[in-house]
Amino acid sequence: MKLIDIKDCSKVYKNGVTGLAGLDLEIDKGEFVFIIGQTASGKSTLIKLLYREEKPTKGTVIVGGINVAKLRNSKVYKLRRKLGVVFQDFKLLPKLTVYENVAFGLETLGLKASEIKPKVLDSLERVGLKDKIRVFPSQLSGGEQQRVCIARAIVNNPRLLICDEPTGNLDPETSKEIMDVIESINRDLGTTVIMATHDKEIVNRMKKRVITIENGVKVGDKMKGSYRVHESN
Repeated sequence: MKLIDIKDCSKVYKNGVTGLAGLDLEIDKGEFVFIIGQTASGKSTLIKLLYREEKPTKGTVIVGGINVAKLRNSKVYKLRRKLGVVFQDFKLLPKLTVYENVAFGLETLGLKASEIKPKVLDSLERVGLKDKIRVFPSQLSGGEQQRVCIARAIVNNPRLLICDEPTGNLDPETSKEIMDVIESINRDLGTTVIMATHDKEIVNRMKKRVITIENGVKVGDKMKGSYRVHESN
């Protein structure tokens, strides 16, 4: 069953730079997909289209039955309720505790405290941080902060988890631990995972589907693939 259906998608920025050119891509529910490519290859543009940070110049981008290309700004929240996003730079609120950071999004949806608590505790238990609920982000290691971000992203049980360089600021051992957490979410919850990454070791170790983008064009799509990009001199 298709969760993402992208057809003839192009993105040209106002400065004339082409982010994507004629991309066709289908991703099924429950898949784990790596998006790889050099810096400025177009992979970040693809990620931003999926959560409607950007809109395509041409073509269709359908995520969970929603046509992102035609989605009004006032309706973007309907899309984002269906997905979670994990960034490289954490984006945690420094004055809120771990619990409060994870609960924040649910509070903005208007859920009652009695509904929020079990969701937050379950998410934190899944990432191994249930004992840190009263701690502030500054008191956590980088790996722990990223775990909080993952808990925040999955607290509303999204169908899609989008990860944009989630291990970019972490050492190799911590990166492996974070990837184990994300893989368990994909395996145990059936959450579709799409991850942009430069981390060759992770991609080669995990043997998931690998989509390669160069100069805005999809040049590779391999099941159980490895990290192969044409490095510039």
